[in-house]
This record gives sequence, structure tokens and C-alpha cells, in this order.
Amino acid sequence: MKKQRSIRMKTTMINRPHLPSIDQLLQNEQVQPMLEKFGHDLVVSALRQVVKGLRQSQRIASDQVIIEGTDVLLNQWSAPTLLPVINASGILLHTNLGRAPLSEKAFSAMQDMAVSYNNLEFDLDSGRRGSRALHAEQIITRLTGAESAYVVNNNAAAVLLVLSALANRKRVLVSRSQMVEIGGGFRVPDVMRQSGAKLVEIGTTNRLHLYDYENALQEAAGMVLCAHHSNFKIVGFTKEPALRDICTVAHAKDIPVFHDLGSGALLDTATFGLAHEPTVQESLQAGVDVLSFSGDKLMGGPQAGIIVGRKALLDKIKKHPLARALRPDKLCLAGVTATLLSYLTGKATHEIPIWQMISLPLDEIHQTALKWKQTLGQGEIIPGKSMVGGGSLPEESMPTTLFALHVSKPDRFMQSLRQQRIPIIARIEADQVLFDPRTVLPHQESYLLETLQKLLQSNA
Repeated sequence: MKKQRSIRMKTTMINRPHLPSIDQLLQNEQVQPMLEKFGHDLVVSALRQVVKGLRQSQRIASDQVIIEGTDVLLNQWSAPTLLPVINASGILLHTNLGRAPLSEKAFSAMQDMAVSYNNLEFDLDSGRRGSRALHAEQIITRLTGAESAYVVNNNAAAVLLVLSALANRKRVLVSRSQMVEIGGGFRVPDVMRQSGAKLVEIGTTNRLHLYDYENALQEAAGMVLCAHHSNFKIVGFTKEPALRDICTVAHAKDIPVFHDLGSGALLDTATFGLAHEPTVQESLQAGVDVLSFSGDKLMGGPQAGIIVGRKALLDKIKKHPLARALRPDKLCLAGVTATLLSYLTGKATHEIPIWQMISLPLDEIHQTALKWKQTLGQGEIIPGKSMVGGGSLPEESMPTTLFALHVSKPDRFMQSLRQQRIPIIARIEADQVLFDPRTVLPHQESYLLETLQKLLQSNA
């Protein structure tokens, strides 16, 4: 019996492929650049994984094969998953593509704060601890006319903070038509429950009357919430009272009105040929007590939630424990401030990319598409539509000129576009691959054309 076991053991050992040790591989001159680039520990870990895989599969491999596999693995491990892309889809505020690209001034301001120390919470006059809330407040209040302002890390956080600070365990009136769900599963009712507020639905899905508020306010309430419809429209047999009238009814009962505006429009979209999107300034002028909006939608800045309104209410919000948990960092505050400065100086349409795109003349877009066709020597110029997106101006579009490519396998071609060093996002309609010049940033245009030329040649 013992003899048989011994024989089996010897057989197993003979059949096991001989592979070099990790120490031996580390001495190979081809591994030295890897050690310099990735460090000793990561290289060792990768070598072990490659060798283990070969051993488990009973494969014999040369040192060269092992080193090449290790190099591939190291590059996979170290490759970033968050990448810049070229947005040729024609959706200006594409939520999946990071919404609004930042202005050069916002980027420069954020870069300055990133590579140096700063006075985030340091009072330069007194030499003592300061407040990060002060850095953006002055410019926000000057621009919007609000008494006070506070910045958090996104608008969903802003809604949660406002409700938690001002309406915990209190009745909050919300129209059924405003019980929205936006991208990522964000639902107004869920946020309200999380805040401790007691949801009170009023009106119907399509029709809301002023008397609905009057009747509901016969009982004690903590707040009236008006939520922006965001990414959908209700059309047909509809009715909704003016925001100013809602404020009048609520204030008669000494109840504050909170407007979750979402989109963050600071300019009148109607002047650019679009439907009118309610602006922050209009909402405050209507009598809203607290208002929140996004920084990375129509405002065109970094991701942020901006809360503005009456100072007495904002003071309560700032003191709430959640305020610290949801506070923005130095980069966000720098980007928000720089973006708002473009509005304050009247330069938003020239400096902020989202407004540059919205205001881009159709003739200019057409000329760009025509240039692409001439450069590539193929393709078609067709009329089309650009969409604002990002939960702003639902179903609203702007006329554009599209560059269309006819390829044999559009889906495979789109996949090839996404696999480039800088991925390219286009869209398919009627078996054509469509590119909208409106949403392609100027500094990305040459790379787009070079990549298309390469792919078209390889598919020829």
C-alpha cells in the first residue's frame, strides 16, 4: 500500500510542468522596466498569478511567455476605468457621459486648488479656523438675489438635507404629478421618507389646483415641496397653478415653500430658441423660501447641489449634522465659483461649453459636418436634431446638421469606436452611424477624424 502511494506521488511530480521561480523571473532584464513602472510588490503579484494559471492548466511556458503575460496583466490592473470620451451623440447633457464639460476657467481654478494648499477652512484675516461655506456663498447670492446659499455634493443630497433640516417628522405637501423618478433610481418619495418627512400627496397626476393646497393646509404642515418634472412632460388635459400663487397660499399659513428646480438654469433658454426652462432667479422672485439645483446640468459646472433662499432657513440647514456629511471638497467649490463668475460677468455663453453648444449657429455646425465629409472623402450630410438631455427640457430639440456614415455592420463599427484610446460615442439611425458636430469639443475634432479615417480604411 505504501509503495503504491509512493509511485503515484512520483508520477504526479514528473507530470507537473517545470516553471521558473518568481525570484528567477525577477532577475530577467525584461522585468526591470516593469519594476520601475509598477513597483516590486505589484510585479510579484502579477508574476505569481500568471505562473499559478500556467501551473493549474498543466502548461509549460517559456520565460518570455510568462513575462509577456505579466506585462498584459499589469497594464490591465493599472488601466483607469474612468476615461475621457468624445461625445458625438448630439445629447448635450448626457448623464452617462458626465453631463456638462467644464469651462477652461473652471478647470484652471480646480487645478490651482488641487496642486497646492489653500484656505478652505482658514480665515486669512484672523489666522483662525474659517468656514468652507463662505467661499461660494457671496457670488451665488449676488448672482441669484438670494439671502443665503450653501453648496453640497449633488442636488439629491441637497433635497435630502433641506427636508431633513426643515421638515423632519412634519407633513410635506407634494403634487402627484411631481412624484418623479429620475436617472439612477432617484425617487422623490424615497428621499422624503429617508429624511423623516411625512409625504402628503395632493391633486391628481395631470391636474393640480390651488384649492388642493388650501385644503391640505387646513392641517398643520411643515413644508410645501414643488419638484421640477425633470425628464418628462405631462401634456393634454393638464393644469398646474403658478409657483407665485402656491407661495401666496403657503405663506398665508406661514408654511415655507421648497422648490427642487433640478436643472439649474441661470439663463433664459427661450432666447436660444428652446422652450422656457424655469430659472433660479424666477423661482426666488416668485416667493420660494428655499431652492435647490444642480451644478452640472444647465449651470455647466462641476457636480454639486446648490441651496439658496432665506437666511433663517439656510442657517438651520448649515447646522444640520448631514451638512457635514454632504459637504463639497475644495475642487468642487473652486469649480462652482469659477463657473458662476462667468455668469456674473456676462460671459457664460462664450466661456461655458454647454452654452457655447446651445448658442452655436446652425451654419457653423453645417460647415463643420461638410469639412468632415471632405476630409474623409465619404459620408453624407443630413439634417437632424440635438437634444439638451440631463433631465432638462424634456423632448426639446435643436436643429443640427449630422455627418452620416454608411457602413456594412453599424453595431460592430460603433463597438470599434468605443474601443479606441479615446472612446467615441455616436448613435445609429436607419442603419447609419451618425455624428453630431454640436457636441464634439473643438480640441477633440482632429482625433475624431484621424480615428474615423483609420477605421474606415481597415473596413474597406
